[in-house]
Amino acid sequence: MEQERMEVFLEKYRRQSAPYIADLERQALAADVPIIRRGTRDLLRYLLRTGKPARVLEIGTAIGYSALFMKSCLPETSSITTIEKVEMRLTEARQNIARYDKAGQITLLEGDAADILQRLAEAGEQYDFIFMDAAKGQYLNFLPFVCRLLAQGGTLVSDNILHEGDVLESRYAVTRRDRTIHGRMRQYLQALTERKELETICLAVGDGMTISYRQ
Repeated sequence: MEQERMEVFLEKYRRQSAPYIADLERQALAADVPIIRRGTRDLLRYLLRTGKPARVLEIGTAIGYSALFMKSCLPETSSITTIEKVEMRLTEARQNIARYDKAGQITLLEGDAADILQRLAEAGEQYDFIFMDAAKGQYLNFLPFVCRLLAQGGTLVSDNILHEGDVLESRYAVTRRDRTIHGRMRQYLQALTERKELETICLAVGDGMTISYRQ
């Protein structure tokens, strides 16, 4: 209840998104498609507009909402590469990106994220900003590749690190089916904060997120 009251209050002070972003949000909510929360969106907008990264990598496209939102926060000279493998999501993502990205700033890579990240890393690709919003149980597997892909002075944002609050609880307080994700997300947070090349902060924004700066 307190969280809902806070969201209602803060909504008055939020900068409104472009009409097509608002339309996509309504469509996603109506179809029960998970998209980034408003607090997460606010922080992404701030980081992107102040940092103006030239090359952005997103892991987890879904229907393309967050990629298109990030595009709206960036200069036209910036590019976004986004990765998705779920065909049901890809169908909508292709349509939405084709419809709203007329300048061609967004490149959609289709397939398993681990394979694509490895290929990008082996090709020597570098990104100024990486947004991790994929299968939570895979964050730990993605991290070695992500660290190779993150440019010096770059920023890594990992979303949904609290997994609806489950990560805060004892392993035995969560349902059996969620225990693997619970354990792996805790391992991911530990690995992330122990990386000497990264300066990381954990925030209780949205469903929890981390911001890591590559020193």
